[in-house]
Amino acid sequence: MRLHDPVVPRQLPVIKKIIDDETWLEGERRGCYVAPNDPAVRERVCDVVLRVGAVLRASLSAGPDSAS
Repeated sequence: MRLHDPVVPRQLPVIKKIIDDETWLEGERRGCYVAPNDPAVRERVCDVVLRVGAVLRASLSAGPDSAS
């Protein structure tokens, strides 16, 4: 295991966006304010990150110089 993973700092803004989106969506479902640390939000964020994690990591590991 590496102590410093250079991909992690690049993943954080994407994860922050997922948290923001899931917080908003849960608030829409409930019709009221929902905190980002709400258990339902955390569960959905984990589901999304786990589901797209490999793709996210691969795209961020490739870097901006790799053309697809």
